[in-house]
Amino acid sequence: MDKPPLDGTSQQSGTQHSTLNTQHSTSRRQAGFTLIELLVVIIIIGLLAALVGPQLFGRVGKGKQAAAQAQIELFGAALDNFRLDVGRYPTSDEGLKALLTNPGGVENWDGPYLKKEELPVDPWTHSYVYKAPGEHGDYDIVSYGGDGVAGGEGENQDVVSWKSIRQGGGKVEQ
Repeated sequence: MDKPPLDGTSQQSGTQHSTLNTQHSTSRRQAGFTLIELLVVIIIIGLLAALVGPQLFGRVGKGKQAAAQAQIELFGAALDNFRLDVGRYPTSDEGLKALLTNPGGVENWDGPYLKKEELPVDPWTHSYVYKAPGEHGDYDIVSYGGDGVAGGEGENQDVVSWKSIRQGGGKVEQ
């Protein structure tokens, strides 16, 4: 004959307790991820970020260069309208500001030739450099890229009015 347990519980309740304990530990295992699983996921995300991140940042730089090229082309169209009205391009001293306000003493000025109230800056928040007469045409317009100095590669490459960025941009001597 089986003896009852000394703690006052029956053997049947011990079996139920063991079943409940098994169910509890099973549901606990299903409730979350283990530390190793979380570490593996974090490592995979880190590797993906390391591979994809630089490509995305490279595209941002190319996008800024394309925006600078488009702005330079818009300046070119506005400068052509200025020349049609006035008979000449603005001088280097008058600069691109002559597209917004009459530089004074200029007859037939019919501006502003740009829609904005202030002179736009390049995508890196640097001022465009305007020179007339230019070394490469009637005028030169230059954005010195991300670093703001002449020359450079990648995002720091100069964007110039006389050469498309698809043709390799331009390197400018200051």
